[in-house]
Parts: sequence; C-alpha cells; structure tokens
Amino acid sequence: MSRTAVVILNFNGEKLLPLFLPSVVQHSSQARIIIADNASTDKSVQIIERDFPSVKLICLDKNYGFCGGYNRAVSQVDADYCVLLNSDIEVTPGWLDPVIELLDKDGTVASVQPKILSYTQKNKFEHAGAAGGFIDSLGYPFCRGRIFDHVEEDRGQYDDEREIFWSTGACMIIRTQLFKDLNGFDEDFFAHMEEIDLCWKLHRRNLKVMYTGKSKVYHVGAGTLGYGSPKKTYLNFRNGLSLIYKHLNPLELMYKLPVRIILDWVAALRFALGRDSDNATAILNAHRDFFATIQRDKQKRSEIRKTNPAYSRTGIVRGSVVFDFFVLGKKTFSQ
Repeated sequence: MSRTAVVILNFNGEKLLPLFLPSVVQHSSQARIIIADNASTDKSVQIIERDFPSVKLICLDKNYGFCGGYNRAVSQVDADYCVLLNSDIEVTPGWLDPVIELLDKDGTVASVQPKILSYTQKNKFEHAGAAGGFIDSLGYPFCRGRIFDHVEEDRGQYDDEREIFWSTGACMIIRTQLFKDLNGFDEDFFAHMEEIDLCWKLHRRNLKVMYTGKSKVYHVGAGTLGYGSPKKTYLNFRNGLSLIYKHLNPLELMYKLPVRIILDWVAALRFALGRDSDNATAILNAHRDFFATIQRDKQKRSEIRKTNPAYSRTGIVRGSVVFDFFVLGKKTFSQ
C-alpha cells in the first residue's frame, strides 16, 4: 500500500477535473490518488475513467456533502496519511515532501497544511487556509495572510513552519487512523468549520496541528458557494455557534456565547443596511437553527468533555479579531 493517499471529493466537477487533476497525478507519485464522487450528475465519472486510469474511483450513492462525503471516502482508505484535497487546487512539484517529513519526524503532529495561494492571483494568499488557521478568544476563525476580506501578498513572510490551531479542509493532511478514531468530520456541519472542530478535538488529545511554508498549492476557492453566498453565510454563522458551544469551557461559554450572538446581530444589521437582505436573513436563520438543535450539540459537548475535558491553547489568540479588525484597523496577523 502507499503510505499516503490523496483523496479528492468531487461533485459535478467535469470542468475542474481536466484543469487540476493532471498536476495532482504528476506531482504526487509517492501517493495513491483517490476520487470520491458525491453522486455527480454530469460527466465527471466518465472523464475520470477515460482520462485518468491510474486514479482510484469511489462512487458514493448520493451527495453526502463535504463532511459526509469525506467520511465515507476515508473509511475506505488504507494509508498512514490522508490528504483531503479540494478539486479546484493546483499542486506544485514536491508539495507532499515537506508535509510528510513533518509527520514522519514527530509522532505528536496529527495534521499539517501547506501554504495556500490564490490560483487567479498567485502572489496573494487564498481565503481558505492561507498560511495557517487560528481562532480568537471568542472562537472566531482567521488565518495568517487573510483576515476577513483583507488578503496579504505573499512576500515570504510566512515561509516558516509552526504550530497553528486549525488546518484547512481545502488541503488537510492528517493521520488516517486519527481521522477514523475521531469519526471524521461532524456531518451536522455539512460544510464549513468542520475542519476547525476536528482540529479542536486533536488539541484535546495533546496533538499538534502544523503549517509548513515549504509546501505550496494554488486554490481557486468558492467553487461551490461564492464568497457572498447566503448559503455560505448561513453555514458559517450556524456552525460557528455550534463550534464554540461544543468546545468552550462552561465559564467561558456563559459570557462568550451571548457576546457572539450580539456580534452576529451586528453583522446582520450591517448586511441589512447595505441592502443585502439575503445575507442578513441567513444569519437570523442560522441562529434559529442553532437553537433548534442545541440539545444535539449539548450531547456532543458532553461526549467531547467526558473523553478529553482540556485542550491546548496553542493557536488561540487573546482578544477579539473582530474588534482589532473593524475598530482598531489591524489588517494583518503581525499587527
């Protein structure tokens, strides 16, 4: 068996596959390439079978979403390391070597992500992961190289290797058995924030999540849901509340959850004032559905804390990224 498997989740990707799969096949000779098809209705499967005979194809019986699709695909993977790779990513020569080296030399490293740059503006970081994921004290996620809508130019400032809080689901390298032991992604998330939830569970096991700037890939991003999509807004706000509800300590949750809710309302008001009623409504619907399913999250919270009650604070930045960005005007990680 190959020690590394690259798993790409595909749904109606007939236009993306010919563009991006060749680079993965060409530059991943030490890995087994697997396409998990989420019941596509286009010609994706035919393209893979015809043009990429070396690629293993797993055909799922229906669209299980991002989380469910990967969970079912990885359950069939027999490899030490699993790379969860978006279908709209172009990889570069030698991209796997630095991440595999990190995993090989330190058994406490559970997951690694490379530098994620924009496919359309290759000198800039991409939204999904950039140079490694962090969260602030209120549980808001952000990245080195990209905070909210401010994206930095890549000038080599993040060519380091360091611990982070979360590795992006766009290109997450993780120990396969760990992914299985933790039951993969929370499928109630469907998409968005699921990788942060998984990495939080890794921290609860005193394991490390790492970033390496020695490896880089180029990501189109927002291929399924655009950056301004109300559906994306809904998932981010709903899952963001579920995330902190599942993981924050009891005393923290008592005051941080109300603060998050108020800040979400402010975000909804900003959308409304900007005449974007769809995104404003998406936030309100996210809150409605979060509270409607809070008992489900309460059970998950209980199970998480029963097994691993504490977690490392590595990658949790003190203060509020919202306050720093919108009030103090701090736009970069270094600030």
